[in-house]
Amino acid sequence: MSGYSLDVDTAKDRLRSEFGRSRRVLGHVLEDNAAKVGVAIILAFGFLGLFGPYIAPYHPIEDTLQQSGSMMRLQEPGGKAVLGTTSFGKDVLSQFLAGARPTLIVGLFGGVGTGVLGFLVGLTSGYFGGRVDEFLMRLTDLTFALPFLPMALVILSFVTPSVWLITAVLVVFLWKMPARVIRSEVMTVKERTFVKSARARGAGHMRTMFLHVAPNVLGIGFLYTAYAVGWSIVAGASLAFLGFGDPTTTSWGRMLQQVFRSGAIRVAWWWVLPPAIGIGAITTAVFLVGRAFEEIVNPDLQTEQE
Repeated sequence: MSGYSLDVDTAKDRLRSEFGRSRRVLGHVLEDNAAKVGVAIILAFGFLGLFGPYIAPYHPIEDTLQQSGSMMRLQEPGGKAVLGTTSFGKDVLSQFLAGARPTLIVGLFGGVGTGVLGFLVGLTSGYFGGRVDEFLMRLTDLTFALPFLPMALVILSFVTPSVWLITAVLVVFLWKMPARVIRSEVMTVKERTFVKSARARGAGHMRTMFLHVAPNVLGIGFLYTAYAVGWSIVAGASLAFLGFGDPTTTSWGRMLQQVFRSGAIRVAWWWVLPPAIGIGAITTAVFLVGRAFEEIVNPDLQTEQE
């Protein structure tokens, strides 16, 4: 019983240490100028994702009409249409604001889902080794062998795409990279003295894995989760551009698909730039924050830059 109490106390101490380290890491990341820009952009787009549909001047599929009652098609920015209109007479600003939410939902939940699944697979594979490791790594190899875009298109062609289904498809195909990296880290951590001591005191596999090993690889997990958010945003927009997005919602990828299909992509710059800039800006912001975090997780990278 005393061994159990000692094990729990040790685990609590390590968790407190890791949480304290996480706070210091966050403080260091926020000292990085590029990361500050990234955080500001993420917060700005997060605001648009939450409140964009409510502050949009028009409904995204509502026709924008002139005073005469005629539809404003391919109207350049100005007047009633601040960012112009589409060839279908829709307000570009309203579509951009409404499109922020589904785009960010796919990115956020796709990235977090990818990070969590990859973390759990890598943690389990690296800790248990043997047949468990063999099975999970062969499964990982299989996902590496399957090309993401063609397989995603095949799956989505048999069902009606939705934001959540697209998110699930992204998670299924993107978890492989963080899983491999986490596995390598876990195989190193599990050989350390404090892990072997926990096992010697009678700690079970689950307690050892989650309370002693997992906290020491959380940094890598958070790093790849941040990058996975960026990958998911780009991948989700790519699927929407190819016509496999959610047909019931307006997203930035779907805006680009509509301008391309209308044939106005070379002339309606005001229709192309907002979604393109939005996708580029939020993806860049995520990678700026991830880059600053990577310098903490990988001190050698910071040394090389200096």
